[in-house]
Amino acid sequence: MALKEGQRVQLAADTRLTGAVAVAEDSSASASAPSTAAAGAAAGFLSLAAGTEGTVDRVVEHRHQSREVREYERLKSLLDSFGRDMPAGSRAQLEEKVASLEPEWTAYQERGPRVTVRVRFDNGFILDDAHEDLFTPA
Repeated sequence: MALKEGQRVQLAADTRLTGAVAVAEDSSASASAPSTAAAGAAAGFLSLAAGTEGTVDRVVEHRHQSREVREYERLKSLLDSFGRDMPAGSRAQLEEKVASLEPEWTAYQERGPRVTVRVRFDNGFILDDAHEDLFTPA
């Protein structure tokens, strides 16, 4: 599914978020009181129910290419552009190298891009860097 900025979405399943909790500084608190967040002792979790609606603020497409994928693209381009003018031995060597990298290239193509989104829920929560598969159109 391709989500777009401004699109209304809802959570596809119950989602539980866990991790460290950052506590906002309270200007009325005593300066001598130790901050729990600073001590690293604060942790928590938040559960969001399936069907919770919000709006997509940002969509980010991540296309991580391995060294092998980049090498396949480089060599394939070289072969396509100059292969016909190469000596037969060099061309055969290049074709062999391209063929050896082809499984990695095919796997990369099948995986497709990893897309993450930032969603601002109607209840005020913001979920950032969440995989797009967590959401369905509302």
